[in-house]
Amino acid sequence: MRLLASSLLAFALAGCASTSAGGKPASTGSIPVETIAPRPEDVGSVDGLMRAFYEVTNVAPDAPRQWARDRTLYVPWIRFVALGSGASGRPAVTVWTHQEFVDATEPLIQKGFVEREIFRTTRRYGNMVHVDSTYEALVGVEQPRRTRGVNSIELYFDGQRWWVASVVWQSEDAAHPIPPELLPPALR
Repeated sequence: MRLLASSLLAFALAGCASTSAGGKPASTGSIPVETIAPRPEDVGSVDGLMRAFYEVTNVAPDAPRQWARDRTLYVPWIRFVALGSGASGRPAVTVWTHQEFVDATEPLIQKGFVEREIFRTTRRYGNMVHVDSTYEALVGVEQPRRTRGVNSIELYFDGQRWWVASVVWQSEDAAHPIPPELLPPALR
């Protein structure tokens, strides 16, 4: 899903256009996000969380969004951090809250968006997990645009459920090809 924003960042740079842990609602923005309870199967395991992480971003053009379900995956203070290259070739960083992410990516997913995980590495110590999730995305139905990248995701278990604590990603480009250790064996 952050892949969604990575695609947004890539297009923008190219000139193209939860129930929180504390029970606090997300800040209001132009796209309303309902507060709902998390699905137990989404937050009961790392695999369930990662499955939901990608499911919420796959939408047909003008199909209903799953922003409320999406928000249930994250801590209330979540920040989405997209890394890329600016017009000058210098590194560019964009940071969003969940509401800012929703507002920024809504125009992109109106065109249709499909994203899938193609490879994952997971490191766990106790109740914390780091996931490097390599993704492939298609944006738009007519003349779809394909992109790939890597999500770096920090998760933790609070004794009752899993939470995404942070998401940082970078889209692949000529200067930053995805390293072989983050690709499935067939693509190395």
